[in-house]
Amino acid sequence: MNRRNLFQLAAGAAAFALQDETLQRIRAAANATKDRTPEEVAKDEDYWAEIRQSYTIDRNVINFNNGHVGPSPKIVQEALRNYLDYSEMGPYPTLINRLEPQIEAVRTRLAQFAGCSPDEMAITRNASESLENAQYGVELQRGDEVLTTNQDYGRMLETFRQRERREGIVLKTISFPVPPPSMDDLYNRFERAITPKTKLILVCHITNRTGQIFPIKRICQMARARNIPVIVDGAHAFTHFPYSLADLDCDYYGVSLHKWTGAPVGTGFLYVRKSRIASTWSLMASSSTQVNDIRKFEEIGTHPAANHNAISAALVFNEGIGVDRKAARLRYLRDRWAHRLAQNKKCKTLHSEDPAQSCGIGFLAFNGPDPAKMREVLLSKYGIYTAYVPHEEYTGLRITPHIYTTLGEVDTFANAVEKEVG
Repeated sequence: MNRRNLFQLAAGAAAFALQDETLQRIRAAANATKDRTPEEVAKDEDYWAEIRQSYTIDRNVINFNNGHVGPSPKIVQEALRNYLDYSEMGPYPTLINRLEPQIEAVRTRLAQFAGCSPDEMAITRNASESLENAQYGVELQRGDEVLTTNQDYGRMLETFRQRERREGIVLKTISFPVPPPSMDDLYNRFERAITPKTKLILVCHITNRTGQIFPIKRICQMARARNIPVIVDGAHAFTHFPYSLADLDCDYYGVSLHKWTGAPVGTGFLYVRKSRIASTWSLMASSSTQVNDIRKFEEIGTHPAANHNAISAALVFNEGIGVDRKAARLRYLRDRWAHRLAQNKKCKTLHSEDPAQSCGIGFLAFNGPDPAKMREVLLSKYGIYTAYVPHEEYTGLRITPHIYTTLGEVDTFANAVEKEVG
């Protein structure tokens, strides 16, 4: 055995030892709290201290912009590095012949976790790629209307605006207050906006702005009764809070796995209802033999296998914690700063307090202070990253801690805001 093979074996053994140690600690923490509710565990700092040991976070900054991209736990980082190292030993026999076929195991595991058939699950690079496959793939005629909201993700709105310019379709957007009075109000706004020309609906499961959760199942069932397909933007939803695709009844669902799931950057998935696959064109060219194959949405040319293969490690990590516990912790962290700052007359929160309508994403607006300047001050003076979110109807900061966030970091943020607003 040569030195190269010995190095590979040693690196692989070390990685497996790290994964085993990390998962053992997570399982031990879970067993110690197994008889407690998610809400009780959300307040258990000893439990979350164990979870924090799974991350390699720079504690010299406070990252409250996890809604853009979140970190991968150590076991995912190690899996990614090992797959990349092994790929470079070929790369044809390693990357193409051995690692790439493992995407089928990832597909099966991811579909089981999400609640759909593997034949409906395409592995993509992010939610934008997923959703644009659906947005460009559904055939529309000149004058056909697409219905969505004016608070949907900018790239998805631009996708339909390009189809407007190119094909003459009509993009119709509806507004809603933040926070809305109820789920019924959101549902009714969609139902009232439908016309005989409505041929497609795009709706966020949870918005990337104020973190508003929509009544997806009701909207999808209402649209299905009218034979209108629904594309759901789930970029921020997967493993953020519990749900199953089987319960949503949608036609298309796109996800980024690098936000709340902790998979490597450059991973996502697209769900397509089996009956819709054949009629949906792939974003990049696929052959006529793939008409009914979900894999036609994965035709992007040569690409790394390491990224999508490491998804499985992220799923194991999430299973060890439990999505219900994650959701409860994220709400607890959000409420800690939000309830405190809501008492300040110069601050106001625009996310819903209803657990059915919100989770870890919080939105902070101001009476007087400039949000853009506040973002810069928080970063330059305190090392706190937030997201400045302008909109024609409101403007403020999106605040997104993660499960590795400490209570001290939350309080540091609240202290800083209170000091700066005066």
